Amino acid sequence: MDMQLKYKMRILVAYVMIGIFLFSSCSSISAVNYFFDNNYINPENKEGDISIEYNEHTCDGYMICSIVPFMLLGDSHHALLIDMDGNEVNKWYTIPDPVKMLPGGSIISATGEYIDSWDSTNLTQLSWNGTIEWNFNGWDDDGTGTLMAREHHDFQREGNPVGYYAPEQDFLPNGNTLILAHKTVMNKSISWKPIIDDVIYEVNWNGTLTGFEWHASEHINQMGFTEKERKSIWLNPGGPGILLGCLPGDWIHINSVSLLGKNQWYESGDDRFHPNNLIISSRHASFIAIIDHNTGDIIWRIGPHYAKDSEEGQKLGEIIGPHHAHIIPFGLPGSGNIIVFDNGGIAGYGFLGFPSQFRLYSRVIEFNPITFEIEQEYMKKTGIIRLVRQGDYHRFYSPTLCNVQRLPNGNTLVTEGLSGKIFEITPENMKIWEWVTPDKKDFIYRAYRVPPEWVPGNPAGYELWENI
Repeated sequence: MDMQLKYKMRILVAYVMIGIFLFSSCSSISAVNYFFDNNYINPENKEGDISIEYNEHTCDGYMICSIVPFMLLGDSHHALLIDMDGNEVNKWYTIPDPVKMLPGGSIISATGEYIDSWDSTNLTQLSWNGTIEWNFNGWDDDGTGTLMAREHHDFQREGNPVGYYAPEQDFLPNGNTLILAHKTVMNKSISWKPIIDDVIYEVNWNGTLTGFEWHASEHINQMGFTEKERKSIWLNPGGPGILLGCLPGDWIHINSVSLLGKNQWYESGDDRFHPNNLIISSRHASFIAIIDHNTGDIIWRIGPHYAKDSEEGQKLGEIIGPHHAHIIPFGLPGSGNIIVFDNGGIAGYGFLGFPSQFRLYSRVIEFNPITFEIEQEYMKKTGIIRLVRQGDYHRFYSPTLCNVQRLPNGNTLVTEGLSGKIFEITPENMKIWEWVTPDKKDFIYRAYRVPPEWVPGNPAGYELWENI
């Protein structure tokens, strides 16, 4: 069977399993009545989920979105740039993965083909008009004989720690690129089966590897697993993600990597927060960690356990299957805090490697990495989960995908991936803007809001962010 067909069949099975999981959790059979009514908007303020009004409190700009079609069918996956009214400004044909925009209107995205573990063959910089400005596909062949990038889930261009707007932290023209990738290895100290190991490496503009590489499997002893969890990983690596379409062997499933960047913790003497150090999040094992860039050691971590008698458990609660954990960049409100999309769903290594953590709603949390105090938390527990994407019957919940972004006016942009929705909230958790994909089968892998000054011509005429 063709590899792409096998991959799509596995994704279809995963969607069916997720559907059964969500249907079995519905609080009312009335969900069926609303299945096709995905544009219902609740006119009342309930749990912070209010009617949507485009108003003066929004941080106006453009959204660069990675659109994921159902089961990756056809060529409808693409990078879409829209304005605040949802009008299409530009489109690039890429493959689903984070898409990041640079000043001047170029984008960086996965291109080429997917191979059988959410890996892309190429990472490419495309101009506003879609011409190739930079391309890399020369790291690992995964036994195929053809080198590829094997990029998955994230990358960062030198000069900006997180891949979205941060004051005076600009992407360097022709800078190095940090890439999150996979490498299939056999390591019997971890599992009797081959594992799909997460690797972070760096490449320069000329396509030459800089020599920096970090391999997750070399640091398993620093990840906080119990003896029982190590046995579960040994028996069934990747078990927590199998029902979500992840491959067996995808043992911790790192889904984001960024630099810490300039921050007050390092400037006050805490060397763990050196600007060049890296922060990652693991979906399958539910941990967030900081990596020392020089030694590769994990030097700060929360999870994989959130016991009620621990400080992080008492203050943060249980984080399950997190995505896009990062330090809010210097110069933005809340800088130095960690912000993360806490997905919920299923995660953690339990009996025979199957999930040990379960929750049927998502959270966005911003917290102090020193004291673990939560500075902002957004959630909506009630509703009928995934069946409607807006309104009173919608529950804020996406067990996979998703990201968050701190905006220069203090608001937060949230991507609720499986609902195909992006929305903006104030520091008081008031939802003041949202957009849902017109095709109700589409998901959003990630989305970022970009400054008007990065978009050629600023066709909507928004105020420049440098004036905010």
